Amino acid sequence: MSEWRVEYECIDKKLSPRQVLRRTSNFRQAKWVRGDVLDRNVIFFGIERTVPAGEKQKFKKLARSTYVHKGGMSALDAETAKQVEHVLGKSVSDFAVADVGHGQTFFIGKHRDSKYSEFHFGAGESSIIRMITAIENAPKNSLVLIEEIENGLHPVATRRMVEYLMDVADRKSIQSIFTTHSDFALSPLPNEAIWACLDGRLRQGKLSVEALRAVAGRVDKKLAVFVEDEFAKAWVDAILRERLGPEYEQVEVHAVAGDGNAVATHKGHSSNPAIGFKSLCIIDGDSQQHDDRDAGIIRLPGAQPERTVFEDIMARLDKDLAILTVSCQRAPESQDLVSKAMGELINTNRDPHVIFNQLGIKIGFVPENIVRGAFLSLWVRANKAFCDDLETTVRDLIA
Repeated sequence: MSEWRVEYECIDKKLSPRQVLRRTSNFRQAKWVRGDVLDRNVIFFGIERTVPAGEKQKFKKLARSTYVHKGGMSALDAETAKQVEHVLGKSVSDFAVADVGHGQTFFIGKHRDSKYSEFHFGAGESSIIRMITAIENAPKNSLVLIEEIENGLHPVATRRMVEYLMDVADRKSIQSIFTTHSDFALSPLPNEAIWACLDGRLRQGKLSVEALRAVAGRVDKKLAVFVEDEFAKAWVDAILRERLGPEYEQVEVHAVAGDGNAVATHKGHSSNPAIGFKSLCIIDGDSQQHDDRDAGIIRLPGAQPERTVFEDIMARLDKDLAILTVSCQRAPESQDLVSKAMGELINTNRDPHVIFNQLGIKIGFVPENIVRGAFLSLWVRANKAFCDDLETTVRDLIA
């Protein structure tokens, strides 16, 4: 990190009621030099938080047969217990906190009539209780830093822990920053809360971990395809799965949350000489980005994607109604129901992003992914020209 320099903006109403404050930190002579540091409570949770209690030197004395507890013992704070229960999915109302001296605490659990010490906690269970206890006891406006938040946690607990951090941000104005390799940790967050470093540049927006691995060249594939969202991913996947056959295994399609992200991610991937496979970007028909076939940026047909596919199949309904009905997992005699529902939606739908979900509800609560898949399968077979062109482009790239 020699000669690194970090510039940041912060808010301190006492020092500047109306403007942000700018500060810098420099890494000089093997240490950080910070000028005019602001006063803020910071809590850091490193990887060592998931080391089991029995392996921590500070608790070794508690495991000795000669140890006699002389400190106090109290119940978990009610709010802390409530928040822990939301994450762990079990009651901790009977858990206790023991004072073991030198500012250290040790937790005591209870299951039915049996008590057990933190030595018998799961590492993830212990880290969650300790993190939430510290955060709930922190003053307002604190900064919480968590290294690899998913470490030692079940995927469901990881998601719930992030949801807790969002809740405590609202309740106590506590700002949390964490690193992660888990899509479960990213899923509850809005786009603006997620940052990734691609090609040496910070980019804001939701990217799956699989997409990041593709950008970094860490997948065993020949081609990465970057698209705007999950519908575009399903559309492109449907085309390539139908057309490529066994070669489909050589391609990965990634939704990267937005046309700007898709183009920027593709360009960053293409310009990285260390990555040994190629990439392609496919933007929506209504994207404000410029398509450029020579640069590997292709545009999907039509305007708004979901409505384009819906209207295309609607126009062919006299030929494909029977196949569409059965593909939507409805009985052949339900063709009139499907046709009528589509006719209503084509006139009343105001948000094309939910049109397949609305149709699924109307025809008998069929899941959206099944309805969407039925439409896309028919669309691929009815639009030979575009599919031929995309197939040729992809085959050239993976050859």
